Amino acid sequence: MLKILKKNQVIIYVIALMLVAAGYLNYTTDNKAVVTSSDPEVTYKENLADIGDAALVNSNSVENTNTNLVANESIEEQNINQTEQRQDNVSTNEMEQSTAQTQETSANTDEYFSKSKLERDTMYSQMLETYQNIVNSNTVSEEQRSMATQEIANINNTKNAIMICENLLSTKGFDKNIVFVNGNSVSVVIKADGELAENQIAQIQNVISREMNVEIENINITQKN
Repeated sequence: MLKILKKNQVIIYVIALMLVAAGYLNYTTDNKAVVTSSDPEVTYKENLADIGDAALVNSNSVENTNTNLVANESIEEQNINQTEQRQDNVSTNEMEQSTAQTQETSANTDEYFSKSKLERDTMYSQMLETYQNIVNSNTVSEEQRSMATQEIANINNTKNAIMICENLLSTKGFDKNIVFVNGNSVSVVIKADGELAENQIAQIQNVISREMNVEIENINITQKN
């Protein structure tokens, strides 16, 4: 009986020790958990780590934003440069086209004067040749020969008067000009960029009237650009 009682007391004693140990362990674990979560230094480090992470994220964000802004500004600047380049190219092309058109117009005008003078002088040469053949012919009458001789003189006088008029007009600033005689009327073609002024018209009329011996109302002035 005493052995059984002692054995039971030992068992109870062991169980009591186990309960005490379990309680102590539970208490220690709870205190460590509290200390871990409420330790100011640990909390500060954790917050500092969080702040560092946040700062790192913000820094990257700002850097990316700046990079995007720089990239956008670079693209915009390139677009502006390309636009300005296109405008410069357009302006250059327009200037080149305008210059080419002006040169072409000027070349056509110069060709008109040279070609017209050549045709006019060729006509006079053919007329002189025709009348000279009449004068040299043995089959024509003296009256016909006399008329042909007079026409030769008139043509030469006309040619000389035309040459004098064109030279005088050139000295007055009308470098490109041509004079046509048709009976009692005279036509003058003048190259001029702008509208002829009244004093310029008067100068042309005075020269033609004096040298060609025609009335001013019989003088026709045409402007060619």
